[in-house]
Amino acid sequence: MLLSINPSSSTPIYEQLIAAVHREIAEGSLSAGDKLPSASDLAAGLSLNRNTVLRAYRELAQAGVIELRRGRGATVLISASPERTAVDKVLDELASLARDQGLRLSDLVAGLGVRGVR
Repeated sequence: MLLSINPSSSTPIYEQLIAAVHREIAEGSLSAGDKLPSASDLAAGLSLNRNTVLRAYRELAQAGVIELRRGRGATVLISASPERTAVDKVLDELASLARDQGLRLSDLVAGLGVRGVR
C-alpha cells in the first residue's frame, strides 16, 4: 500500500489519508480483509504524527470503511465495486472542485439534498 500525502496542500493531512485509503480501495489495491499498517508504522513511514493517522483511522472506522480493534489493528471492511468506483471518482473530482472554490461541506450536503440524495 502506497499512500501519497502532500504536506503543502491546504487539505488537512488526516483528510488526505482518508482520501488515499478510499482511492486504494477504489483502485482495488485494498479490499475487504486486508490489514492496514499500524498507526505508528504509517506515521513513521510518512513522517507524520501518530495522532494524525489515528484520527484518519477513527474517521474511516466511523464511516464503516475499516474496523479498528485494539491489539489487532485496522482491517478493511469494504471492497471496490464498479458502482462504488464510479461514485468515488466523481466524489474525488467534486471534493477537488469544492476545495478550489472554497465551498464548505455543508454547502455540498445541501446541494446533494436538494437533488434527492438522502
